[in-house]
Amino acid sequence: MAFVTSTPLSVAEGSGTYVGISQLARSLQEQNIWVQIHAPACWSPSFTAKRILFNLWVAPRLRRGRYNWVVGFDLDGFHYARKKDSPYIASIKGVIADELTNERGAVRAALRLQAALEKLAVQRADVVVATSRYSRERIVQAYAVPSSRIVIVPELIDLQVWAETDPPSPEAQADPPAILTVAHMYPRKNLGVLLNAYALLRDASVPFQAWIVGEGPCRRAWERLRDALDLRDRVTFLGTIPRRDLVDRYRRAAIFCLPSRQEGFGIVFLEAMACGKPIVAARAAAVPETVADGETGLLVDPEDPAALAHAIGGLLCDPGLRRAMGETGRRKVERYRADRVAASFLATVRSALNGQPSARRLTHMSPGVSPVAGGEPVGSPSAGGGG
Repeated sequence: MAFVTSTPLSVAEGSGTYVGISQLARSLQEQNIWVQIHAPACWSPSFTAKRILFNLWVAPRLRRGRYNWVVGFDLDGFHYARKKDSPYIASIKGVIADELTNERGAVRAALRLQAALEKLAVQRADVVVATSRYSRERIVQAYAVPSSRIVIVPELIDLQVWAETDPPSPEAQADPPAILTVAHMYPRKNLGVLLNAYALLRDASVPFQAWIVGEGPCRRAWERLRDALDLRDRVTFLGTIPRRDLVDRYRRAAIFCLPSRQEGFGIVFLEAMACGKPIVAARAAAVPETVADGETGLLVDPEDPAALAHAIGGLLCDPGLRRAMGETGRRKVERYRADRVAASFLATVRSALNGQPSARRLTHMSPGVSPVAGGEPVGSPSAGGGG
C-alpha cells in the first residue's frame, strides 16, 4: 500500500495531519500491512505550487510501484488517479472547499485552486474516506460526489503518547487555573471570539490564565487584540512547542478550549480527552460529532463571547464537573485508539472496494519487515523519495 501526502514532514509545518498519517501507517504495519509513504523531501515557500509539482513528480513512481492500493490524502494523488493502475482511495482530512470559506485574499485564491484539485481527486477515486458525517456532506455538496462512494473513518490517536497525563498533584497544577488552546492560527479557529470571552472573564474577576499553543498567519493580529483588551498578564502565546512540553501543558491545564467555526474532525479534542480534560468548543461543523455536549464538554454558539465565557467560567468554578467530564472523555477516546481505527480503515475500504474489477488483495508483510524502502521507519524524512 502507498500513502501519498504533500504535507510537510515536520509537526511544526504539517500540523496534526502528517502525525495522523504516520500513526495510521505504523498501526497498519503492526497489523502486517506493508505501507510506503511518499512525501516531499524538502519544504517550498509556495505550498500550493509544491503540492502540484509533487503530484506531477510522484505519479509515475506510484505506477512503477504496482501497489495494491494507493491512498492519497486530501488532494494528493489527483494526477496519479488520472491514469491509475491500482485502486485509488482519496482520504480527505479536511475539505478544502469548506476551509476556504473562512479565508480572504491570496490565501483564499490559493485554496480555491487546491479545492479544484481535491475535487478531481475525489471524483477520480474508487473510494473516498471522510473523517465525519459533516465532512461527507461537504464533499457531496462541494465536489458533486455521490454519498454512496464515501465511507467514514474517524481520526485516530496514539494513546501511548498521552499515557503519562494522569491528574497532576495539587502542587503541579497551574495556579490560577489554566485554559489551554492548541491550534494553527487560521481565521476559522476563531480565537478573536475567545480573547473577547477572556476579557469578560477578567471583568467578572474570575481567576484564570490562558495558554495558546501554535503558529499561523493570524498570530500577530490576535496578539494585538490581546494587548488591546489588556490581557497580556492573562494570555500567553507560546508558539510551537516540543511534544513533551505540550503533554505537560495538557496535564497541568484545567480546561481545553477551541471555539473553531470549521473543523472536519478536530484531533486536538481527542488529545484533550486522552488527557482527561473537559472541553469548551463551538457547536459548529464536525465538532459535535467529536465532543459530546454535556458529557465530555460544553458546546456554545461560535460567535457568542458571552456564552463562551459563561461555559468556561462555569467549569472553572466546578472542579467536580471538570473531573466527571474528563473521566468520561478518557473512556470515550478509547474508540479512537490507533489500532482500532486502523483496523476499521482496512475493513471499511475493503468492503467498499469489494466486487470492483480493479481491486487487488493487500499484501501482508512478514513481521520485522520495514514498511518503508531502505529500512527507514514509517514517517522518517528519508521516506519521501522512493517508489
